[in-house]
Amino acid sequence: MAACCFRRSIASQLSKVLDLPPENLIKSISAVPVSKKRHVADFQLSIASVTEDSSSESSAQDLHLQAQKLAERLKCDAVVSEISTGPGTVNFRINRELLAKTVLQQVLKDGSEYGVKSELFCTVPRQKVVIEFSSPNIAKKFHIGHLRSTIIGNFIANLKVALGHEVIRMNYLGDWGMQFGLLGVGFQCFGNKEKLKSSPLQHLFEVYVQINKEADDENVKKLAKDFFRKLEEHDEQTLSLWKQFRDFSIEEYIRIYKRLGVHFDEYSGESFYQQKSQEVLKMLEDKGLLQKTVKGTGVVDLSEKKDLSLFSTVMRSDGTSLYITRDLAAAIDRMNKHSCDTMIYVTDKSQSSHFQHLFQILKLMGYDWAERYDEVLYQSSQDLQPKHIVSYLLTLSHLAAVAHKTLPVKGSAPEVAQARCCLFQAARSVLANGMKLLGITPVTQM
Repeated sequence: MAACCFRRSIASQLSKVLDLPPENLIKSISAVPVSKKRHVADFQLSIASVTEDSSSESSAQDLHLQAQKLAERLKCDAVVSEISTGPGTVNFRINRELLAKTVLQQVLKDGSEYGVKSELFCTVPRQKVVIEFSSPNIAKKFHIGHLRSTIIGNFIANLKVALGHEVIRMNYLGDWGMQFGLLGVGFQCFGNKEKLKSSPLQHLFEVYVQINKEADDENVKKLAKDFFRKLEEHDEQTLSLWKQFRDFSIEEYIRIYKRLGVHFDEYSGESFYQQKSQEVLKMLEDKGLLQKTVKGTGVVDLSEKKDLSLFSTVMRSDGTSLYITRDLAAAIDRMNKHSCDTMIYVTDKSQSSHFQHLFQILKLMGYDWAERYDEVLYQSSQDLQPKHIVSYLLTLSHLAAVAHKTLPVKGSAPEVAQARCCLFQAARSVLANGMKLLGITPVTQM
C-alpha cells in the first residue's frame, strides 16, 4: 500500500527523535480523511499516543506545546514536504508529485485488492466468523428494520471476506412462536389459499391484522395457545399449514434478496431448534438454573444476589419454549457445528436486553465461549459501520467530478493526457471496490 510506505518513512524519522522502534509508531500515524476543503495534512501523529507524560489530565495547551517541540526536531525530506502542528498533533504533508505517482501506481497495480493489503491489517489474526443478519419474521412484510440489518450485515460480511476471514452468512428466520398460533387461528377464520399462493406476505399480513383486533378475546387466546401447542407436538394438519406459511414466505424473501444482491450460506430459523430448546431446558434444570414460578413458568435468575431481582423467562407455564430458549439452542448448535472464532449478531438497540440475557445464561451454563460473541448495536458508535466508507466514497466522487471538469484529457499533451487517464481509472477502481463492499453493483456505463 502507498500509505504504508509513507507511514514507514514518517515512523523512521520519528523513531530517531523519540528513541522508539518504528513498528511501535506506525499505528499511531493516522491518515487524515480526504476533505473537500483546503487540505493541510496527509498524515497525523497524536502526541498523546507517544509521550509518556501525556496523562488524561494534560491540558490541551500542554499537548500543543509538546507537539510544537516535537515538530521543531523533525525535518522535511524527499517524502515529507511540510510539517505543522494542530491541537495535540503533528501533521505531515507528503510531496505532492510523489504522492500522486505512488498512489496511482499502487491503485492500478492492486486493482480490487487495493486498500486491504495495508500493514495495519497484517497483525490481525484471520478468523472464522458467523454473521447473523436480516432475519425477517415469516409471514410478515419485509420492513425497513430488516432492510437495515440486511444492508449492514452484508457490508460486514463483504468487509470480513475482503480482509481474509472465513465468513458464514446466516439468515435466522423468525418462523416459530406464539404469534404463529394467532396467525394460524386467523387463517382458519379469514384466510384464502389462492391469495396465499399469489401474494403470501401481503395476505398473511392482512390476516394477522384482522385476528390481532380480536387478540384480547379469551377464546381467541385459548385457540392460539392450542394451535401453537399442536405445532410443538407436531400435529400433522397444523404443521402442514405452518409449512405453507414458511415456504411461500421464503420464496418471496429470496426474490427480495436477489434484487438487493445479497446471498446467504445458511438459512436457519427458530423452528430448527424447537426440539433442541427442550434439551436446553433439561440442561438448565440439571444444572439447577431453572426455577419455577407460582404461575408455572420457568425462569433463570440473573441477579447478583440470587434474589430474582433480575431474571429471564425461558419457559411458558404449559412447557413450551420461548424466543430466548430457541436462541440459546441456536447459539450452542452453531458453536458445535462451526467452531467459529466470532459470532456477530446484526441487530438494533431494542434487542440489547435480550442479547445480554442470552450471553449471561450461556455463561451460567458453563459456555466460556459466550465471552467471545460480538453484539453489533448499530445505534451506537461501532467500528463496523459502513458510514466511514460511504463518507469517503461520496467525497471521492465529488473530487473526481471536480477533476473531470478542471483536468481535461482531450486536447492535453500526450504525457499529461495519460497521467489524467490514470487518475480517473484509479478513482473508478477505488469507487468500484468501495461500492462492492457496500453491496452495490457498480455500473460500467450510463
